[in-house]
Amino acid sequence: MNASLRYWTIWRIDLANERVGYKQFLVPLAQEFHEQQVSNWQNGDVQAALLSYFHGNNATVDAIIRAQAGLCLRCYVSYPILKACQKIDSLFNGEKSFTYKDLLRCVLDDDGKKLVILDSDRKTQLILNDDGRLNPTAYKFFTVEVLQKFKHDSQSSMSLDNWAYLQTKQNPEIRKFLSEFGFQHLSDWALLNRVRPKQLETLSQRARQLVEVFHAVYRRDRRQQRQAEARRCPDPSIAQLQEMLTYLQARDIINTADELKKELHQIATQLRQYDIWSYREPLEIQNPDNGNYTLRTDLPTISLDESDVEQQEILEFLHTQLRLALTGAIEQEISNCITKLENSTRYAPLAHKYIPGLQLYYCQGKTLKEVVPLLGMTSWDQARRVLNPGELLSKIRTLTVRELISSILKTAQEKDLINLSPEPNYLKNLAEQIENFADAEVFQEAGEEIRTGKNRSLDSFYAQQLRSYLEK
Repeated sequence: MNASLRYWTIWRIDLANERVGYKQFLVPLAQEFHEQQVSNWQNGDVQAALLSYFHGNNATVDAIIRAQAGLCLRCYVSYPILKACQKIDSLFNGEKSFTYKDLLRCVLDDDGKKLVILDSDRKTQLILNDDGRLNPTAYKFFTVEVLQKFKHDSQSSMSLDNWAYLQTKQNPEIRKFLSEFGFQHLSDWALLNRVRPKQLETLSQRARQLVEVFHAVYRRDRRQQRQAEARRCPDPSIAQLQEMLTYLQARDIINTADELKKELHQIATQLRQYDIWSYREPLEIQNPDNGNYTLRTDLPTISLDESDVEQQEILEFLHTQLRLALTGAIEQEISNCITKLENSTRYAPLAHKYIPGLQLYYCQGKTLKEVVPLLGMTSWDQARRVLNPGELLSKIRTLTVRELISSILKTAQEKDLINLSPEPNYLKNLAEQIENFADAEVFQEAGEEIRTGKNRSLDSFYAQQLRSYLEK
């Protein structure tokens, strides 16, 4: 999609189009503002300027200019909101009786016909009337909610597209809607309490032992308290944690209650990720009699035309291949880093501290400065040179993209979609598209959380996969 066009066209629900349920609409006022104002801005970041205007950072900009800049941005974020709903829908294929169109009703609520700004504290949406008066609005546009929380001036902030996608996933109305179909946002303790045998198979031996002890204490008490306890899966009590700790200390597994809680939370993160990926089921099933594939009957086919089906199949394939490539790249690059340290005259004595160092960094959330005394290193600089999480991320990204491109080309050749020697321009364009896809899905968020600093939260998919490998 043309980047500039996104600032004056808005995606809206379209009931007339029953098959797709949405349509792109031109917003003349946004187009006029973009052509008269934005096109005259020389150099600089257009999006950052629009956000600065909308947020009222320049006191000389009047309310009309602020609202028109905001209108351009509302058009812009409508597209990632739409794509987020379609992606959420694809995550739950086969386990639900709704489509992305139902999700659109929760968040795609902006028709682009009203001018809106925010008050000075960015908490209240104000409608700019035709007579120039500002009035608080009882109905809050989701596009504006996305913009009011976005911080574009932070070095660690994510892109506006990724931010809109994240906010859509976390939208209370969408989460409430999904909960009505049984897809509750379960707490970590609820996930651990209900873990299934198939999920346990994906965990390391140590993690399985922790879950076993958790069940022995927590599940037992839940069964005994079921009649009297109205709350769902509360935090484990101090007494429960101490009892679990006694079992684990006898097995020489863990020493403190804080360590126990932290590891249980990490296991819950793995289980949550398993739930997400396990819902990626195909849209078609194979007929055992004739071997042909047909669309599953449990999906509402009215909302799916041929292009929709093809797009979802491609997305499922790409996500599966991305996860496989990432897993393999993590294993290979960590092995390469250890070998490189072992062959280094200067750092060979520290090679055996590489894995413990990554565990401290990614599993316990320690900074490189905090790692130094724990591993007996001499300085922060030495810890950075040995562990270097940024360089590891870069190498894993390179290998992941390379493997992903290779698997895509192999599949395309097997299906006779391309010849055995594709044109150089084709390979260049494919590589760029795959890099952008991998960055959006995995590596951009991973890089941002590394750059955040001491109070970072290592919850990206990359960090989760890395922890999973380190536990093994």
